[in-house]
Amino acid sequence: MKNTLIASDNSLLLWAFIMIAVAAAIMVEQRFKWASKIPGAVIALIIAIIASNFNIIPVEAPAYDVVWQYILPLAIPLLLFKTNLHSLFKESGRLLILFLISSVATMIGTIASFWLFKAYIPELDKISGMISASYTGGAVNFAAMSAKLGTSQSMVAATIVADNFMMAAYFIILILLSGWTVARRFWGSPYTDQMEKIPNSDKPQPLVTTYWKPKNIALKDIALSLAWSIFIVALSFHLSSWLKTLLGQPNNIYQELIFGLISDKYLLLTTVTFIIVSIFKETFSKLNGTQELGTYAIYMFFVVIGIPASVQVIISHAPLLFAFVFVIAMLNLILTFAVGKVFKFSLEENILACNANIGGPTTAAAMAISRGWFNLVGPIMVIGTFGYVIGNYVGTFVYFVVG
Repeated sequence: MKNTLIASDNSLLLWAFIMIAVAAAIMVEQRFKWASKIPGAVIALIIAIIASNFNIIPVEAPAYDVVWQYILPLAIPLLLFKTNLHSLFKESGRLLILFLISSVATMIGTIASFWLFKAYIPELDKISGMISASYTGGAVNFAAMSAKLGTSQSMVAATIVADNFMMAAYFIILILLSGWTVARRFWGSPYTDQMEKIPNSDKPQPLVTTYWKPKNIALKDIALSLAWSIFIVALSFHLSSWLKTLLGQPNNIYQELIFGLISDKYLLLTTVTFIIVSIFKETFSKLNGTQELGTYAIYMFFVVIGIPASVQVIISHAPLLFAFVFVIAMLNLILTFAVGKVFKFSLEENILACNANIGGPTTAAAMAISRGWFNLVGPIMVIGTFGYVIGNYVGTFVYFVVG
């Protein structure tokens, strides 16, 4: 162990570092224009990498284990509390079909890209599970799969760096496609056509501000959100232990797949959350602040992920990982648009389905708002959030296939 400015047993100072790093990342992301292009979680990751590589904080400490064991699991239910199945099928049924098609395209792209790069990138089976989960849901699925599969933290950090470079390139491609005349004619662009007919003076420009307005969060909301979340985590993890004992050791790979799906604690956590939220949908629909609390927990996880990351490992592996995730994104784009053409989905629907898959609900909604496709903002947010529910299942399936 190297000598560091903060000792590994000084949990109080290490917790101070983690929480200050999260606060700094959020402040930088929201205050500076250049930083708004980079996800705040990535800024938190970079802060941690710098601090550990300059020997300010230790690579291993009991404080970090708390984030892995308790904070990360708490984030998953919190981010799923707003999932509304009734709204999903009633308001967004058509777009949901395209999103699921795009999710299958992600799985195909991940498996194909794995076979291209498996000889060159270490731990690529685990990274494939993480990326396919993330590209169906979001950061919460990436975090859950990395914890579940035990991927080395240096490779996790290198994957995050490569993924964010790829995301920037992918979003530029989607934006260019949205304005390309040939693409608009080939797939049809009714939402853009409708927006162009509205005089500039009548366009609802302030909607961007009102859409992302701060929410009122009461003390009761915080108390109920955390109480429900910790209850669901405890129930799911104990259920997982009981099922593993009940099922015993698998005799073949097929039993291993089935037993793994049934007893995996993160898949059970997703399933139990989904069931409870569906039963008590009125209770959860009234809770404010669940997304904020869950996102804060994910930021803490990204700080801890960045701490053991070696700069040399990131530099050596990030370029190949960029190529790996870029192939996945391009196959997702090609397959989604091809099927979208067959089933007569518009250019805007294809773009947002791809965006929601690869980037998540918030980036898809942000693109819909920026392009003036206001009728698609609500549906794509709902569908993108549904990706959180199925992301861990997709990642687990892909990991078994490539592994």
